[in-house]
Amino acid sequence: MEPSSKFDIIVYGATGFTGRLVAEYLAEQYRSDKALKWALAGRSVDKLKSVRDAIGAPADIPLIVADANDPASLKAMIGQTRSVVTTVGPYLLYGNELVAACAASGTDYFDLCGEVPWMRRMIDAHLDAAKRSGARIMFSCGYDSVPFELGAFFVQEEAKRVFGATTTRVKGRVRQMRGTFSGGTAASGRAIFEAAAKDPALLALVRDPFALTPGFAGPKQPPANKPVFDEDLKTWLTPFFMANINSRNVHRSNMLLGFPYGRDFVYDEMQITGSGEEGEAEARRIAAASNRMASSDVPKPGEGPSKEERENGFYDLLYVAIATDGRQVRASVKGDRDPGYGSTSKMIAECAICLLRDVPDVPAGIWTPGAAMQHRLIKRLVDHAGLTFQVEA
Repeated sequence: MEPSSKFDIIVYGATGFTGRLVAEYLAEQYRSDKALKWALAGRSVDKLKSVRDAIGAPADIPLIVADANDPASLKAMIGQTRSVVTTVGPYLLYGNELVAACAASGTDYFDLCGEVPWMRRMIDAHLDAAKRSGARIMFSCGYDSVPFELGAFFVQEEAKRVFGATTTRVKGRVRQMRGTFSGGTAASGRAIFEAAAKDPALLALVRDPFALTPGFAGPKQPPANKPVFDEDLKTWLTPFFMANINSRNVHRSNMLLGFPYGRDFVYDEMQITGSGEEGEAEARRIAAASNRMASSDVPKPGEGPSKEERENGFYDLLYVAIATDGRQVRASVKGDRDPGYGSTSKMIAECAICLLRDVPDVPAGIWTPGAAMQHRLIKRLVDHAGLTFQVEA
């Protein structure tokens, strides 16, 4: 878009639970930043006014009415901005027109999507248009999959320093996590599973580790679908429910960066439960309860934890890069809020600002945030969004 656009960022879906948190973060973090021009968008101007007042945003923050079911309203919205941050999911149901419009018009796009088959469909449909128009399209700008994608990048940078080269094996391990996934994440998961149940091609994409690397398929990847004892870490592991999203984005990052991790790169994610009989029992208990996302006790879209619960949440991720001779380097990624809401809302906002201010020359296309912004995004997340990236002994 031309730099004369009326707005830098429009938060679309600002009346939803997560969208409101994104707007609140911008209102608080960038209150004194007069150079940042942003607006709120959603289906109801009355609800937008309520959100604006409730989060303490300036009374002159513009409000824009736009509806996923009204393509003309979406085009009118994105015609006013350099970028749009959308929290309106499931994207499989509500994202098609917005991605198409952004790709065609040259407007940058950021979402919280973890719907791998839909992301692949958007890549196939709109990559060429985005490259022609100048748009930078970025999926998965929240807990799925920014900390994981950047964790793999960060530990590989350390591997280059210590070993002189990246490694073809990286393990991503969730050490601790307090918080919940969002109602929108649960709805997205259900939408994908329901669609895949009716479409064998979608089901194949759900299962494919290289679903987001069109034209490239790497080596067989660890299944990571049942409890296992990790000999390298001397601990029991259990399946991590977001692994099938994050691992696909990590492999896409490797491809977008020109395969710095190698074409034979192997990556998996699992959750650490501890050693001994207690660790094994916990691994099996979590695995048995892994169908919770499909159950009825998850938050509904628009619902979520209290401010206190969000602020008491956190996550601690371990990354291990293993050289062919068995040597290891380790790094951690930690977040200071519950992952699905508090940290996610900060991350997507900072992704948009990072592209706008720190790396404005990223080429057009459909990117992962980590591949597009690399060290600059890490720095911004550390400086503003409560994340830490550390090398471990």
